[in-house]
Amino acid sequence: MNSQTEKISLQGAAGAIEVQRDQPAGTPRGIAVVAHPHPLFGGTMDNKVVQTLARAFVASGWTTVRFNFRGVGASEGVHDEGRGELEDMLNVVGQLVPEGPLAIAGFSFGAFVATGAAAKLWTERDIRQIVLVGTAAARNTVATLPAEAHERMLVVHGEADDTVPLSAVMDWARPQSLPVTVVPGGGHFFHGQLPLLKSLVVRHLRADIA
Repeated sequence: MNSQTEKISLQGAAGAIEVQRDQPAGTPRGIAVVAHPHPLFGGTMDNKVVQTLARAFVASGWTTVRFNFRGVGASEGVHDEGRGELEDMLNVVGQLVPEGPLAIAGFSFGAFVATGAAAKLWTERDIRQIVLVGTAAARNTVATLPAEAHERMLVVHGEADDTVPLSAVMDWARPQSLPVTVVPGGGHFFHGQLPLLKSLVVRHLRADIA
């Protein structure tokens, strides 16, 4: 993401996991792990929305970790339709955030995987924030998050998303009474609206600072 980005290689169940880590100024509030969009459609940790999320977390005082799912970039293995990718994310969390405040975030397919990680870790870890953008709810069974997690969540979706219809996300959110922030006219990749997306995430992350 910048010249100070630290490159790391972890060992996962399918082999090496390629990781990049960025540090905020001052003492970090915790560590955020951000997941990228669908590997079979060109998704990587360098995706612009993923980088926007990472910049928002760093600007809000979080150490931020991005990683490539198995079979992407220098990460070994092959795509596993979400099952292995969840394992990858849990491996990254376990190795780089073994304790302390944790934030979980993702974009598109990565948001789907992030919900699975958040649901699995909720009772085990100190999860301070969950940020989901363009959640891939149309073709995936997105995890239901506990009601007590909702006040720590930000769900953002584009009104004009033609990859994941807004209606699919609302169908997932409605039974949970989970609020969804809708960006008027926004597409799946938020072209021309990334600064707005960053500001929404930063505003959410800074709202819980006492």
